[in-house]
Amino acid sequence: MADHTPPLESGQLLSPELPILASPPPPAMVNGEGPQQVILVQVNPGEAFTIRREDGQFQCITGPAQVPMMSPNGSVPPIYVPPGYVSQIIEENGVRRVLVLPQQPEFHPGGHSPLHHPPPPPHAHLPAFIPHPAMMPPPPHLYTGMAGGVGDMSSQYISQYHPAHIYSEQVSADSHSQHGRPPFVHRDDRTSKTHERLQKKLKERQAGGGGQVKDSPPPSPQKTCNSPLTADIHNGIGGKGSEAEQGQLRHAVACPDKQTGKGKNGESGELDKEAQALQALLSTISKPVVSDIQARGAVVSWSAPNRPEGENGSMENDCSPPENLSFEVSISVSGKDGKYQSMYCGGEPSATLEDLRPATDYHVRVQAMCNCLQGSPSEAVSFTTLSCEPDPPNPPRKASGTKNTLVLQWKAPCDNGSKIQNYILQWDEGKGTGTYEQCYYGPQKQYRVTKLSPASRYSFRLAAKNDIGVSEFSEVVDLFTSCSVPLPPFPPELEMTGVTWLCLKWQRPTSSPKEDDIYYILEMEEEGSGYGFQPSYDGDELTCTVRNLHRSTKYKFRVAAYNSEGKSNPSQVVEFITNPDRPSCPCRPVIRGRVLPNSFKMAWGELSLTSLSWGPVYSGPAMEHVCEGLKPGCSYQTRVYCMSEGGQSPLSETLQVQTPAVPPGPCQPPRLVGKPKAREVQLRWGPPQVDGGSPVSCYCVEVSGPQSEESREVYQGPELDCSVGGLMPGKTYSFRLKAANKAGFGPLSERCEVTTGPGAPEQCKSPSTTCKSPSCVVVSWEAPPCNGAPVTEFRLEWGAAEGCMQTCYTGSGLSHEVKGLLPATNYFCRVQAVNVAGVGLFSEAVLCQTPCSVPAAVSNIYVLKESEPPPVYSPSTCLGICWDPPCDHGSEITSYLIDLGERQPVVVGPVTKHIIQHLQPDTSYRSVIRIQALNSLGAGPFSHTFKLKTKPLPPQPPRLECTAFSHQTLRLKWGDGPAKAVTSDALQYQLQMGDKSGRFISLYKGPCHTHKVQRLNESTSYTFRIQAFNEAGEGPFSNVYTFTTPRSPPAPVKAPKVERVDDNSCEVTWEALPPMKGDPVIYTLQCMMGNSEFKQVLAYKGAATSFHVQNLQSSSDYRFRVCAIRQCQDAPELSGPYSPTVTLSPQRNDVALSGSAAGSGSRTGIESNRARQSLTDEQCAFLLLMVFAVIAILIAFVIQYFVIK
Repeated sequence: MADHTPPLESGQLLSPELPILASPPPPAMVNGEGPQQVILVQVNPGEAFTIRREDGQFQCITGPAQVPMMSPNGSVPPIYVPPGYVSQIIEENGVRRVLVLPQQPEFHPGGHSPLHHPPPPPHAHLPAFIPHPAMMPPPPHLYTGMAGGVGDMSSQYISQYHPAHIYSEQVSADSHSQHGRPPFVHRDDRTSKTHERLQKKLKERQAGGGGQVKDSPPPSPQKTCNSPLTADIHNGIGGKGSEAEQGQLRHAVACPDKQTGKGKNGESGELDKEAQALQALLSTISKPVVSDIQARGAVVSWSAPNRPEGENGSMENDCSPPENLSFEVSISVSGKDGKYQSMYCGGEPSATLEDLRPATDYHVRVQAMCNCLQGSPSEAVSFTTLSCEPDPPNPPRKASGTKNTLVLQWKAPCDNGSKIQNYILQWDEGKGTGTYEQCYYGPQKQYRVTKLSPASRYSFRLAAKNDIGVSEFSEVVDLFTSCSVPLPPFPPELEMTGVTWLCLKWQRPTSSPKEDDIYYILEMEEEGSGYGFQPSYDGDELTCTVRNLHRSTKYKFRVAAYNSEGKSNPSQVVEFITNPDRPSCPCRPVIRGRVLPNSFKMAWGELSLTSLSWGPVYSGPAMEHVCEGLKPGCSYQTRVYCMSEGGQSPLSETLQVQTPAVPPGPCQPPRLVGKPKAREVQLRWGPPQVDGGSPVSCYCVEVSGPQSEESREVYQGPELDCSVGGLMPGKTYSFRLKAANKAGFGPLSERCEVTTGPGAPEQCKSPSTTCKSPSCVVVSWEAPPCNGAPVTEFRLEWGAAEGCMQTCYTGSGLSHEVKGLLPATNYFCRVQAVNVAGVGLFSEAVLCQTPCSVPAAVSNIYVLKESEPPPVYSPSTCLGICWDPPCDHGSEITSYLIDLGERQPVVVGPVTKHIIQHLQPDTSYRSVIRIQALNSLGAGPFSHTFKLKTKPLPPQPPRLECTAFSHQTLRLKWGDGPAKAVTSDALQYQLQMGDKSGRFISLYKGPCHTHKVQRLNESTSYTFRIQAFNEAGEGPFSNVYTFTTPRSPPAPVKAPKVERVDDNSCEVTWEALPPMKGDPVIYTLQCMMGNSEFKQVLAYKGAATSFHVQNLQSSSDYRFRVCAIRQCQDAPELSGPYSPTVTLSPQRNDVALSGSAAGSGSRTGIESNRARQSLTDEQCAFLLLMVFAVIAILIAFVIQYFVIK
């Protein structure tokens, strides 16, 4: 049931724009007394419940609350709900509750179908429900189960009544059982049938034009309100006698939305229109009329809102508001648009406004209401109240006075629209009879009354007067005159005493009358201060507490009385003493002397351990105390307090004393753990029995050797075990232990004898080396101490580096011969002894250097490259060799011996290159060639032999020829070509050309026999030379050849322009070319008719750039072209290429409109033709590319559309 629609929210109630339905409160609870019933109206949180009584007053109750209502006849009331809502009656244990919920088909509380609109009341005499006067509790605190809001109501309220019976209002009361419960069987079927019957009736009503259907609710709320139901209600005590309050209950339930929605019954739109029409009628109320305006009241009357003429016929069924109409009158004192205050609410068309302020402007308006619908307020009417007499003034007050005079003052009251002119002051002349006589009349606001008796009482009252009249008199005030100087009072008495204060009291002088205002001055003098009496109090009280005094100090007091006439003599002096105070907090205890481990001395104190409760140690007058029997290294806290007659002082600050710790006691001797090793033993011990008041922080182990009584420290730390190393194998050692804390080390323990086991031999001494030859060394050594086990073998390591030595000997001997060494080389060696206990340490490494020797053999011999630096030699007659220098074996190489076999050996210095000269070209030397190195110790061995061969002689340069030429290029040729050349020669050529400065620049280098030289100038001579080279080297350059470029022909002329002059002639023009290096340029024009060959027109040849062609046939096509000719001074003429051809089409007269038009059209055709003929190659290529692109796109589209899809 948590997903059903929640009940109506507060915003859906009491909306002035929605129809109002009179609904008696649905829930009922039978109280068991006669036929009456108490109805509990449940008001949800945020909602409002409005009650209208017979007197026209409205009462609004806001939720959450349960409003108890009383039914006089005990019947279940009919329930009226707005369209779109249903009412649910839930009963449990005799308590009936009604929920008004939105109508939804899915909402089935308790498993039953939803209920719909109930029928109209079957009996017109049923009374309405009124609030029970004795059962109206405060609304906000009654129904706490609904505090969760509207949403909580669904899950809390309905769910707890799940087994309750649900009643439909359509089931009459007669069908109920004796206890008000219908039979439970077939409840779902009956409810479903009721729902179907209501739906059928609704459809019939809609089909009949909205006529009244039986058992359907009235169409408008006004019709149910025309005859309000009233009844006498008894309070249930005897059924007769007293009458209860009579009233009428009207429950307003509004639709969820302001707009006209369509519910299941189809009547929402009709009800909204009726409510709006009623509200519009209420808003037509006329403005009120103010009459009988007085100073403090006025009469307001108005006319009820009337329906305009002509609406009776169209609104025949609408209800009019004659009887249920009520009015609200409100006034404003802050203008027409100010804040209005309601002054009257009722059904009468007139009202009397009371309690107004005189001479004040008011605005009054009236508002009509009917069934909680309010119309718009009427137009405001202004009026002004009349002026009147002033308001009663305040009583006069006494400004000052003496024994015979009183000065009175007063303030002006409100004049109520007319200025105050005079004040009337009356008094009783001190007689006290209640009869008053006028003592002052005038405009002043103060008056001095003279010739009075001392210490007497006089009564006064005051009134104000303006042009309208005299105000009422003020309240009577009693004033007293002063009397004579008072007599000295009695001495003050001590009432209470404290450490820093004294409470004193005194009596009023007996001779002073009670009406006299007497004041007192209390004076005090501190003993020994020397300041005399100083005032401590001045007032009219008879008691005083003097504070801020010193403890246990004597003070003198006296009191004097005074009034307006003067001051009396002081009373007799009395002495009082303040109480002694308890001693102040003593100082912190002080340590005297040195704190000993078992005692310390302090000033005084109270001693206790930190972990125990405080306890007294000493009590007496002494200022020092020695605390003995303490434990060393413990913390103690001391504090002290004093005692005197004033009491016990607070405790002093705590002094914390720490007794010093002492060194710990002796430890037990350490014990051996496990089997002793050769050079290490494992010891373990326990803590001492006495720690000296401080935890042991360190242990120290000392050892003494077998032959010496001197001990040395081998361990110091907090652990309870240690490993002692550095011992000699097979020796007996003594160990002792001592513990330490922060006070120091304690005594040593007894000795513990431990014997170590056998160990590996000691480290051998460095071996000695003896060089027998450059490649042989003898190593010898001595046996080290055996450490309890004899040495079984020695291990000798040998190597060229100290970190990379390898074992070269293992045995029991004391020497070894190492062979196969290199001369003049550093070697390292070391020796190690081994026994059954282990392996000893290696001796220190010894450096051994073998003696110097003759050089080693030369290993690698190479042929010297030709590109290497000098010396430059010819590979045809010389051979260059180089070699890697061999190891000199400790002696620098002084020379090399080159053995050439049959030739004489060659001796060179300490170099690695040599050139053998005076050899035959292209000759192989098969004799043995070897090299030997020499130093100061002799000659080394020869290297291996190798063979060499000289290269052939370099080739001779070929003959250079020019096979083709132009004004910018020269094609050169040399030799017979690659086909006739020997393949093994691998002959290549280098072509060079001379520049302006005479230097030659390389143009070509390769095996080809031709080369084309480009980017040359016309009519210019160039020099060339050529060189051949192969593996043998570069040959000599040839002689210098000179070649000259010819003159260049003229450039092509652009297409000429042809313009027809008449039918038989035309004008041909072309662009002129500039002279070429001083040579003039002439032009030749050729013409062709039809497809015949070109011929020279009229044998024209000249320098002009235009020509007039005549004798043309009008029906033939002519083509023209131009050629430029360069006239050289010392050479024949050079003709350039012809220009593009231009066509002259015949003239057509069939489409020409006039002669001028025809000429223009012909000229246009020629120009367009010439434009077509003047397309460049780039333009043609671009045009072709665009055509291909369009065709490719079309093909792709066709493939995509027809093939893929």
